[in-house]
Amino acid sequence: MASTDQRFLPKYRLRSGAEFRQVYDQGRSASDGTLVVYVVANACDHPRLGLSVSRKVGGAVQRNRWKRLIREAFRLHRPELPMGLDLVVIPRGGEPELNTIAASLVSLARQAQRRLGKPRPPRRSGS
Repeated sequence: MASTDQRFLPKYRLRSGAEFRQVYDQGRSASDGTLVVYVVANACDHPRLGLSVSRKVGGAVQRNRWKRLIREAFRLHRPELPMGLDLVVIPRGGEPELNTIAASLVSLARQAQRRLGKPRPPRRSGS
């Protein structure tokens, strides 16, 4: 049986639409060819994960594979992730591999966390 600190417990998940909206509205992002990661500070002493896997990634089988591998990367590398953050992870597509996803997740979470303290650049108007 897995040790308690290795399990993906409900306290490590983002669930409500309001939690996802907060990450998108108030957070910062970082991306590479594999993932896009949005982060915002939370009131917990541990990171929490939310997944947003659209149909652009592929059919149901492909989307579910991405979700399983992202959750596994989060579970295995949780100690390396910055504490006290909510993360929303969006895959970019392609063929998912656990090692690539894990390296990308840790790197992008740290990169986005560094951007949290900086003010947002002004949005350009659409005129």
